[in-house]
Amino acid sequence: MPLPIFSSRLQSSSSSSSSSSSSRSYLPRPKPRIDPTLTLIPGLSNDVARLILSFIPYPHIPRLKSTSKSWYAFLSSKTLISLRRRHDNRHRLSHLLCVFPQDPSISPPLLFDPITLSWRPLPLMPCNPHVYGLCNFAAVGVGSDLYVLGGSAFDTRSYPLDRPLPSASVFRYSFVKTAWERLAPMLSPRGSFACGAIGGDRIVVAGGGSRHSLFGAAGSRMSSVEVYDVARDEWREMDELPRFRAGCVGFVVEEGEREFWVMGGYCGSRTVSGVLPVDEYCKDAAVMNLNGGEKWRLVGDMWGEGESPKLGKIVAVESVFYMLDREWILRYEMGSNRWVKESSVPKKAHFDKPVGFVAVNGELHVMILLDGYNLMDTRQRSNAGCLMIHVYDPKKRTWRSVVAKPPFNHQLDFRTTVMCTIRL
Repeated sequence: MPLPIFSSRLQSSSSSSSSSSSSRSYLPRPKPRIDPTLTLIPGLSNDVARLILSFIPYPHIPRLKSTSKSWYAFLSSKTLISLRRRHDNRHRLSHLLCVFPQDPSISPPLLFDPITLSWRPLPLMPCNPHVYGLCNFAAVGVGSDLYVLGGSAFDTRSYPLDRPLPSASVFRYSFVKTAWERLAPMLSPRGSFACGAIGGDRIVVAGGGSRHSLFGAAGSRMSSVEVYDVARDEWREMDELPRFRAGCVGFVVEEGEREFWVMGGYCGSRTVSGVLPVDEYCKDAAVMNLNGGEKWRLVGDMWGEGESPKLGKIVAVESVFYMLDREWILRYEMGSNRWVKESSVPKKAHFDKPVGFVAVNGELHVMILLDGYNLMDTRQRSNAGCLMIHVYDPKKRTWRSVVAKPPFNHQLDFRTTVMCTIRL
């Protein structure tokens, strides 16, 4: 059973000087009071210099703050985000990947730029000293804000202690304020649920349960659906899913009829020999029309006669769904309600290792850990190794590969890592 998070934070400074110094590096520095008339770039007006500096790829900004006091003041200001998000500059925004390796209250999330292969740590999320081991939460980017919703965790105030509980907490990280804030909690606590952003003003969540990553089965399931109003900081209930569903994923399809798709997951369970619990996975999907009535409809069995359902990770690119099934990428065809083979990964991975699958800027990223990483070998966990990233362009149907070095002090386990995208 994992230890509470506060146990590691009460260690003496003499025994944990290295770890404390690394954690302090993720805390935001206080913004100095700098005269705004100081020159940013000699020979140029500050208005022109600000515009030039706003085009810098976002993950490189922290390293450039030490150039001068005037640069630090501007690159830490709200003006930077405002300039980057101006309507005529939005095509220059960086498509970034937010990576949550572990519980974001004890392990800082990071921003990754797939173009420059650069990383930037974010501050730790506020922690609750009674709650630890948060996992199966959802993360979504809306505008210049990053939202972390729900999840499953252990609570030292509950009994029995080894039973995980779902969370209703919602946090938002503002890249303008460079700070976390707690928002109105969800009406129903949940983890392992479907989540999607509707435009730039709402977030919808559906299904979920209480399962924790430490346990391969069991846990509750639910069918409730809620929508969050970003401006009002309010939640309201919507029509429930047609049936209980947890471990699912959700996507908002903006083209044509605006719809919210809930796919995958497990709807029920059975026992083998009356002892071992086994999940019954969903072979269909549930779709809500967000424009008219907010009613659900079921999409039938997505697998042909005698075909075993695949349980790979699912992502969406411009209203097209893709699944990673071992070395194959499958594409979902809405007309025939079937998954078909799209392409195969160029370099086959050892699929007893965790593999990441995410969509960034219209491309599919297959992330494979290198250096012969084995999750069961604790001797390898002191080195994060390297990431081989195979990038597939669905329009050109071409592959390219890059290698990135994550700045982690521990291995990245894609079975529990949470990822989302944001444009900054």
